[in-house]
Amino acid sequence: MLAKELRDEITALVKREVVPAVGCTEPVAVALAVARATELLGRTPENIKVSLSANVLKNAMGVGIPGTGMIGLPIAIALGALIGKSEYGLEVLKDVSPEAVLEGRKFIDEGRVQVALCQDAPSILHIDAEVSAGEDGARAIISDTHTNFIRLESKGNVLLDESCDGNTPDAEQQETCDPVLSLRTVWEYATTSPIEEIRFILEARRLNMAAALTAMDEGFGHSLGYTIRAKGLSYFGDTPMEHMLVYTSAACDARMAGAVVPVMSNSGSGNQGITATMPVVSFAKDCNASDDDTTRALMLSHLTSIYIKQSLGRLSALCGCVVASTGASSGIVYLMGGGYSQVQAAVKNMVANLTGMVCDGAKPSCAMKISSGVSTAMMSALLAMNGRCVTNAEGIVCDDVDRTIRNLTSIGRDAMRETDRLVLEIMTSK
Repeated sequence: MLAKELRDEITALVKREVVPAVGCTEPVAVALAVARATELLGRTPENIKVSLSANVLKNAMGVGIPGTGMIGLPIAIALGALIGKSEYGLEVLKDVSPEAVLEGRKFIDEGRVQVALCQDAPSILHIDAEVSAGEDGARAIISDTHTNFIRLESKGNVLLDESCDGNTPDAEQQETCDPVLSLRTVWEYATTSPIEEIRFILEARRLNMAAALTAMDEGFGHSLGYTIRAKGLSYFGDTPMEHMLVYTSAACDARMAGAVVPVMSNSGSGNQGITATMPVVSFAKDCNASDDDTTRALMLSHLTSIYIKQSLGRLSALCGCVVASTGASSGIVYLMGGGYSQVQAAVKNMVANLTGMVCDGAKPSCAMKISSGVSTAMMSALLAMNGRCVTNAEGIVCDDVDRTIRNLTSIGRDAMRETDRLVLEIMTSK
């Protein structure tokens, strides 16, 4: 068992990274910045200008905004000013109402919202919100993580400035309070910690299953979960694999369509939280796992995802389902009765398969990418439990599993930067 001090540090890390969110986290984070700037202004702004890093802009363009029936940034920005409360964090828009949506539409039609690409953003996750009314103005800047305010200004006064020399830390530089993880440390924490210390992770099961059940009727996003359940049983069968696909994709359908339901996110992404949760929850139910075993499997899945994201960064050209489904595969291995060697094999099998899946923004079709990750997670777990593992002679996989993970994240973080730029160029030129 890990030392109590290290366990406490990891628990604090998980509680920071696995949190409820209503709506896609990028437009919600923009709404959060606007809400805080509006609070500093002290009244409803007449004009709002937001300047965004490329990855934030990419992930906010095509996703449904909860409770609005609309997609994209303008309505999220307007609602952030009109009804947003920064104290809610990533649930900043949970008080949305039909009346607020109508007011937001009017706000947009009057040309009060401006969105721009920040060409020299100091971080890949950077949101600069400026609001004004008459001669008064206020500003709130979020950088590095979705709720991390680094600068606050009100009516010419600087209230907070944590930007140092103007450069925020890049993806490789972790907060000093974050513990240094390895896959072995992740395994030890999830499987040996006193169960009462980690049982809080079961809240992810409750929230994300509720989101999945919301979308079991047709009409959310591309209705992938509904379609597999209602139309695909003759092809998929009534099997654990079908159940994992249905519940995971349904939760994503609801979230990407803008359903007003909270999901438990992971590392700033609701879809990653769903993918790290629902395959494990579904498989645990099918194999009659105890709550204790489900707790450990869920923690293994979520903490594996957090560990991989530490070196990948919050946002990248690599689809987040690659990270989260790798975590899910680890959790599935645990529920199958596997040990650490099998978890290592499953992770290597995942890296051999999904590396290179491109993120082209948050949108309804994310449900299809997530389902690809889920099916790969099950396949990788099965291979691992059968003693099969991609070898050091194949591709970017190494004998050392942590180095294999670093190979994956360096490709997603560094090598795919030009891919990221081209994806955004394509998206904004359509």
